[in-house]
Amino acid sequence: MSKAQRGQRTDGDATRTRILDAAGELFALAGYAETTSKAIAARAGVDQASINYHFGSRGELYQSVLAEAHRRLVNLADLRLLAGSRLAPSKKLLALIDHFVEQATNKSQGWHLKVLAQELLAPSSHLHALFQNELLPKVSVVKYILSEITGIAPDDPAIARCAISVAAPCLMLLIGARGVPGPLQDVLLMPREAITRHLHGYALAGLRAIGREHARDKPRRCVDGNAAGLGGRQPESNRPGNV
Repeated sequence: MSKAQRGQRTDGDATRTRILDAAGELFALAGYAETTSKAIAARAGVDQASINYHFGSRGELYQSVLAEAHRRLVNLADLRLLAGSRLAPSKKLLALIDHFVEQATNKSQGWHLKVLAQELLAPSSHLHALFQNELLPKVSVVKYILSEITGIAPDDPAIARCAISVAAPCLMLLIGARGVPGPLQDVLLMPREAITRHLHGYALAGLRAIGREHARDKPRRCVDGNAAGLGGRQPESNRPGNV
């Protein structure tokens, strides 16, 4: 490959990144509906044709902004490294919760939290793409960590409920970081370590209780399954390498 070709690719990547950041900043300020391609192009210092060239349309640009915002919130590769690490399961959960608390309490946070909060509070037609492409793969990794703690198979419906229970307080903190008034603002003024310790202790106690309850009910579930002709079928394992 010639130097000229490499230079063109680098310039193109830089332009795409500049458009993405400009769009993220404007979407965070005014929302998707109120942000025009013209305003994005002016902020990025490009012509409107560049937006269509790199992203196809304003809608596709917004989907790219949402995806980038979610990656800045939590990176799938980092999440997989955490799940496959030698840390004790409870420590993995602690690291995960602390990551979200750090994001919520960081005073110099970028546009990504505001964009995600706006999309969650007033969902657009683009939320489905974010859910399928970014959220679902990450949820599957979190389910593996919760499975280690509870002893419940990752594909068991109980783990999905556990994931919601753990994620909901973190999600409220992230939305509160956008400036939503109320008691959340009092919590966000507390030391990061205190918030993390509280959320971790609360989540861990609940997960262990659910794990114990699930273990007690397992013999009955197996009997009921055999009676229904299910043959006591067990769910497939979900090893770290397959997360």
